[in-house]
Amino acid sequence: MYMAYGWPQVIPMESGLCPSSQQIVYLKVINRLLLVVSPTHLELWSSSQHRVRLGKYKRSSDSIQKEGENLRAVWSPDTKLIAVLTSSFYLHILKVQFTDRKIQIGGKQPTGLFLANITLLLNEQVPFANRNLTMSNVVCDNKHMIVGLSDGSLYNISWKGEFCGALDAFDLDVQSRDGSGVPKLASSLENGLASGGSLSFSKCSHHLLKNSAVIHLEFSLPLRLLVVLFSDGQLVLCSVSKKGLKQMESIKAEKKLGSGDAVCAAVASDQQLLAVGTRRGVVEMYDIAESASLLRSVSLYDWGYSVEDTGAVSCVAWTPDNSAFAVGWKLRGLTVWSVSGCRLMSTIRQIGLSSASSPVVKRNQECKYEPMMNGTSLMNWDEYGYRLYAVEEGSSERIIAFSFGKCCLNRGVSGTTYVRQVIYGEDRLLVVQTEDTDELKLLHLSLPVSYISQNWPVQHVAASKDGMYLAAAGLHGLILYDIRLKKWRVFGDVTQEQKIQCRGLLWLGKIVVVCNYDDSSDGYELLFYPRYHLDQSSLLCQKPLLTKPMVMDVYQDYLLVTYRPFDVHIYHVKLSGELTPSSSPDLQYESYQS
Repeated sequence: MYMAYGWPQVIPMESGLCPSSQQIVYLKVINRLLLVVSPTHLELWSSSQHRVRLGKYKRSSDSIQKEGENLRAVWSPDTKLIAVLTSSFYLHILKVQFTDRKIQIGGKQPTGLFLANITLLLNEQVPFANRNLTMSNVVCDNKHMIVGLSDGSLYNISWKGEFCGALDAFDLDVQSRDGSGVPKLASSLENGLASGGSLSFSKCSHHLLKNSAVIHLEFSLPLRLLVVLFSDGQLVLCSVSKKGLKQMESIKAEKKLGSGDAVCAAVASDQQLLAVGTRRGVVEMYDIAESASLLRSVSLYDWGYSVEDTGAVSCVAWTPDNSAFAVGWKLRGLTVWSVSGCRLMSTIRQIGLSSASSPVVKRNQECKYEPMMNGTSLMNWDEYGYRLYAVEEGSSERIIAFSFGKCCLNRGVSGTTYVRQVIYGEDRLLVVQTEDTDELKLLHLSLPVSYISQNWPVQHVAASKDGMYLAAAGLHGLILYDIRLKKWRVFGDVTQEQKIQCRGLLWLGKIVVVCNYDDSSDGYELLFYPRYHLDQSSLLCQKPLLTKPMVMDVYQDYLLVTYRPFDVHIYHVKLSGELTPSSSPDLQYESYQS
């Protein structure tokens, strides 16, 4: 569960050479880096704890006049190359190289200092430049990229700058494999793609999607899935070979989806889900693993807003864990939903719950300070799901970053309900204060700088059963908080802290249990520490695990550990002696059931 908190932050962009035509055209976060491409220049930012401009590349006025403004862009998965297609159909491939300089923590960066150099490697006009075409967005893998064209074709370009040709005549025809001649759609998907009948790219049939332009592409390498959207609202799922986008002839159209008004889509690879934005302002969610069946539809209609207020969906973006997705609209607003259809956050003010009519939008009064008032053009989550970066429609001056926290489970597998409600952000814990009033109050606990500066971001949090102690773990180590005393407890030895890579946290009475990944053995283990002291000398028990656990939980003195696919182990934990700094307690860990 995600929850937005705090005021949105603003990342300022430099002004371009052509202010009248400025509109950010590309936004992407990879490996703690944020790339922003505008019509005349691009900027590379750090998206980690300290948001700093690392580098930029500005085109000259002569280049813009001759080759056109930046129109489409894509970033290679390894972050080393950036491809840009201009409005005059020139391909620019740029190289990103990082210097040895580091970001200064706790101080202002020197003026004019860049930690990354961006240089132009290739500048060449594309072969389809003289065909009066328009281009879709660009998708890529490590070796190749594909752009959709308005003649219904897909064009393949390698990251070396090789023009590999187009998959022509992108008119879709349903091909029957049973020889009956009756068109049929596949009933199931392999890797999430069809295995029964198939839809193929046919050069001889022109009756299904004639004259339809490709307007949007989505690509999932884990699922070997290419999603193609056409200007007439049709959406087609295509399978891709194991070699990725290199083999264009291996791209097979497998299944048509949607209600014929799709405008954008986003794939959740881990959950095998597809979210499709429509002209109606509705987002439809499909289960790719189950014959691409429709799971549910979400919209703001029940909150009193219709498509006349928000416009069509402009973009959809999944969180990294695929448990929620953000939706931006063309005319107004941005909203985040859980995968189950629960609205988690919305920039649009809630006026009423009546779905009979939509409220009148007073742009200069009620919505004066509403974020994304002019619509949302681009969105991207950071790799941890703590920040949602968004671009307002028509904006070139700034990126807006929304902060999100993740909710700790307050009810485990065993059915135990925990008293304390805790939400954790990238560098803080948000503790829900229980009051007699209906007003929700949050206690912000910022983690000590000495810990979080070296171990950003927070990745795991657990509250003790009585709610008086909190445990949090970042990239390395562990930190405890005593709510009564309002004190933090950390490892005294930093070398011990750095050896811990927490993959899960539990409280077993007064003992904190850490699921640790050990680099040296490439294995997992359970570490049992008393809450009064974090040190190797106080370690109560160290228990190796079979492999990476899927779920862990505690009930009284019993510890549940589960592994994939259906391996369940229950252990009985026995503590002998007093758990105090002056005593020497002994912890025994026995298998109860497996």
